[in-house]
Parts: sequence; structure tokens; C-alpha cells
Amino acid sequence: MGNPAGGPAVSAVTAKPHVVVLMGGWANERPVSLMSGEGVARALEARGYRVTRIDMDRTVAARIAEAAPDVVFNALHGVPGEDGTVQGMLDLMGVPYTHSGLATSVIAIDKELTKQALVPHGVPMPGGRVVESEGLFEKDPLARPYVLKPVNEGSSVGVAIVTDESNYGNPIRRDAAGPWQEFATLLAEPYIRGREMTVAVLDGADGPRALTVTELVPKSGFYDFDAKYTDGMTDHICPADIPERIAELCKAYAVQAHVLLGCNGCSRTDFRWDDEQGEAGLFVLETNTQPGMTPLSLVPEQARHCGMCYEDLVEALVGEALARGVRHG
Repeated sequence: MGNPAGGPAVSAVTAKPHVVVLMGGWANERPVSLMSGEGVARALEARGYRVTRIDMDRTVAARIAEAAPDVVFNALHGVPGEDGTVQGMLDLMGVPYTHSGLATSVIAIDKELTKQALVPHGVPMPGGRVVESEGLFEKDPLARPYVLKPVNEGSSVGVAIVTDESNYGNPIRRDAAGPWQEFATLLAEPYIRGREMTVAVLDGADGPRALTVTELVPKSGFYDFDAKYTDGMTDHICPADIPERIAELCKAYAVQAHVLLGCNGCSRTDFRWDDEQGEAGLFVLETNTQPGMTPLSLVPEQARHCGMCYEDLVEALVGEALARGVRHG
């Protein structure tokens, strides 16, 4: 393998690293991962890197070993690319990789574990509790309106808002379409009215920095999976038209979450803000350790706002992963 000690193999002073772009897989977010991975691969090729694309399957370890890359760009979304499984595999192989490591990935993909890591340090997050799907058909776990979401999924996969006016029934009917059909365990949280916002954090030589705040305004419904990844369904207001104090709080909480969770490379923290409540109405929803890199994705958009083009962003993430591999390999 090109980097058995975890560091880059350099055959010439001017040689650029060989990068495996790991994408696809079998999670709900496979189509998004394929778009992210292809964008990353093209950006790296445009900068002169040797790139090997790998659509992850059960033979992924052998395929990575055969490719013998200097570094892996992890463009996977969801399980098993975002939950620590792939990270542990790459750690054992001694191959540097982008984004967060094993322990961080395990915690950050689990919304309840994330709360346990962040709330004691003053990061405001909604209350709520973990519930079994079967119990929903007997009684509501919280007063309506409330939100149901899978404990271990991202990108608003399987999210439902249960209100008095919803067609789910009261109590929820077994035949009603909702996340309880696919997941045995769900997180129930109070619904926070107001505005959806997000902040990207990027590691740099001086430590992690928040880029800016984007407000997400769906043209119908709420900011679900389709609204995120269907062109034209959501307006991105970048930077968000919000009071400076709220913007600074968002950025501070995003950096705090990045640091407390031990994120590497980049992360993206999502918020809800009840603007009628001022600072008291601001809540962190989750931190995403594998933000999307598609044409509609928020991290590249915020990077552009800060003067960093897509190719620069991708190259920065690869460079950070290689430097981390050298330090800790």
C-alpha cells in the first residue's frame, strides 16, 4: 500500500497525492453521496490529483488496498460511511481519510448521544426523548406539535411533524405514512416554530472557524430530504438576514459543537430559531460530520461566500486529512 504508516507516499517533489474518492454505498442517501463524490473527484482531477473512484460495496477494504491511495476522501453519507464503521476500517488499514474519526462519527450520527455531549456544556438543544415506534400507536410521547426523527440518520431522512391538524390520526394510525414504518426507535422532540439555519465550520491552520449563516426557506412544507436535494424547492439566503447577535451565536455554537464532538476537516451544524423568543429561541438540532458536496450543498455555498472556490475547499480537506495522518499515523 502506498502509505502503510498512515502518511502520504511521495515519489517526487511535485507529485500530487493519489486520492480514493469513496462514495455511494447502500444508505438512504446513496444518490446524494454519488453526486458529492463525483463533484469531489472532478475537482481533484482538475487540480492534477490522481483519483480513483470507488462506489462502496462489501469488498471495499480489498478495493482500497488494491488502489493503494495516499488518502481517502470520504464522500459517503449515512450508515456505514458516517457512523464510524468506515472510519474504523480505514484506521485499521492505516489510510488517512477526510472528515471526522471513529469516536466522533459514532457520537455525532446519534442525535441522543450528541445531546449528551453538547448540552452539559451550554449548547442549547431541544428536549425530548427516545421512543419505540410501537408505542406511538397507543399515545403521543409529547404534547403536539412535536417532531419524530430517526436517532441515527441525517439529511432529514424519515422526519415527521405531528400536529393536531396532521393526517396521521390521534393516536397515530398504523397505516399512516411516517418514519415509524422504517425505524423501530425514534427521537421525539418538541416542535420549534420559526426559521431553519445552518453554519459550516472548516478546520484551518488557526483552528476551526465558522464560515457564515445560511437561512433555508422551503417553498412548501418543511426542510425535508426532498427540499434539501431537489433544485428549486428551497431558497438559500446566504448570509442569513438575521440580527448580528443571533448570527454570532450560531457561529459560536457551531464551532463549540465542532470542538466538543472532536470533528475534523469540516462539519455543519443545523439550527431552528424562534425569532419571537430572541436568543432564548435558538436551538442546535444536530451536527453533520459528512456534509454534502453536491451543487446544492451548503458547505460549498458558504465557502464560496467566504472567497473559497469548490476546488480550493476540496483540496483543503485533502490537505487537512494528510497532515492529520502524518501527525497521528
